[in-house]
Amino acid sequence: MHLYGTQQINELGHLTIGGVDTIELAKQYGTPLFVYDTALIRKRSRGFIDTFEQLGVKAQVAYASKAFACVAAYQLAAQENLSLDVVSGGELYTAIKAGFPADRIHFHGNNKSIAELELAFETGIGCIVVDNFYEISLIKEIAQQKNQKMKILLRVTPGVEAHTHDFITTGQADSKFGFDLNNGQADEAFKQVVNDEHIELLGLHCHIGSQIFETEGFSLAAGKVMQKMGAWKEQHGFVAQVLNLGGGFGIRYTEEDKPLEPHEYVADMIRTVQDESKKLNLAMPEIWIEPGRSLVGDAGTSLYTIGSQKTVPNVRDYIAVDGGMSDNIRPALYDAKYEAIIANKANDPKTSTYTVAGKLCESGDKLIIDASLQNAHTGDILAMFCTGAYGYSMASNYNRVPRPAVVFVENGEHQLAIKRESYEDLVVNDLPLTLTKGE
Repeated sequence: MHLYGTQQINELGHLTIGGVDTIELAKQYGTPLFVYDTALIRKRSRGFIDTFEQLGVKAQVAYASKAFACVAAYQLAAQENLSLDVVSGGELYTAIKAGFPADRIHFHGNNKSIAELELAFETGIGCIVVDNFYEISLIKEIAQQKNQKMKILLRVTPGVEAHTHDFITTGQADSKFGFDLNNGQADEAFKQVVNDEHIELLGLHCHIGSQIFETEGFSLAAGKVMQKMGAWKEQHGFVAQVLNLGGGFGIRYTEEDKPLEPHEYVADMIRTVQDESKKLNLAMPEIWIEPGRSLVGDAGTSLYTIGSQKTVPNVRDYIAVDGGMSDNIRPALYDAKYEAIIANKANDPKTSTYTVAGKLCESGDKLIIDASLQNAHTGDILAMFCTGAYGYSMASNYNRVPRPAVVFVENGEHQLAIKRESYEDLVVNDLPLTLTKGE
C-alpha cells in the first residue's frame, strides 16, 4: 500500500492524515469530504523554492491555483512564500480577499474580459501573461485610460508536445493558447508591446502540458524560447528579464506513474537555461515556474461513505459511494486512474475487486474500475488518494448535488476550509417563474 505525505495507519487500523483519524473526520464533517495534508503541500513548495535558492538562481514559484482555489489555500501559499497564478476574475478576487500580496499574482487566460483586466489593474497585480492580439489591444486601451503601467509576459507555443493526454497538452502548435513561436505571431506581438509606454515586457512564458514525468520536454522548450530571446536581443536590443517555463510536473496516481522529485525538474531547467544563456551571450533571466497539481494533487484525499452494492455475475462487483463525478469528473473526462483503500479497514488484506460507482445519474459515473480493495460493506469509508488537484475545483451541482466540504489537517489538528453546501445554498440564486402562461 502506497501512503502519501503524513498518511499512516493507526492502532485501530484506520487511515490517518496529519495525525488525524479519517474516520473521525468523516463522522464530524460528513462525506463526501476532501482532506488536505497541508504539511505535504508545504514540503512540495519548499522542494521547488529551496532548489532555486541553493543553486543561487533568482526565481518565482507560482502556485497554479486552478488546481484548487479557496481563501485558506491562498493563505497557505502566501505562508510558503509562493507567487500565484490565477486564470479568472474569480480566482483573482478570492486571492485578494485572502490577503495574498497582489504584486506576486500572475494573471493567465486566453479570453480575459475587460472587467477581469480592469480588476487586474485596480488590484495592482504583478504581471499579466498575455495570450493573444485581442488582449494586447485591451491592455493598451485600459492602461491608457487609467494612465497606469502593467508588466506582462508573452505566452508562446514552442511546438513541443508533452508525453501526456491530448486534452491537457498545450505546448504544441495547434493550441488555443499563446502566440506561435515559429510562424511569426510571437514576433508581431513583440513589436506591438515592446515600445508601448504603458507596458513593461518582462519576457516570455510557455507551458507544454500536464502530468509530465521527464525533463526533456521542459529543456527543449526552454532552449527554443531562449533562442527567441537571443534573436530579439540581437535584432532589437531587448533583454528579457524573465523566462516562465510553466508547470505540468507529474504526480503519482497509481503504481504505473513514476514522477520526479521537485528538485530534479528544477535543476534540469536551470542547467538548460544557464547553457543557453552562455551560448547566446544573454544575461541569465529570472526563472518562473507554475506548479499546481504537483503541490496539491497527492496532498488531497477524498472520503466517501459506501452505500449500495451490486454484483453482475461473471462480470463485476459494484460498490456505490455518496459522491462521484460531481466532485471528481476526471475519471469521466480524462479516463483518469486512481487508487483507494477502505479507510476503516486499512490493515486488512485487499482480497476483493470492485468498480467504485458514483451516485450521479450517468452510466459513466465510475470513479475507479476494478479497484483492489478490502472487503467492503455498507457504511464503510472509502479513501480515494491523490484527489487534491482538479477535484473540488471542477466540482459541480449536477443532479443538484451539493458540493463537499474541505478540511485541512496538520500536526494532529484539523480545520474546515470550505463549508459543505446545503440544499438551501443550491436554490439561493434561483428565482420564481413570473412569465404569464399563454392560453
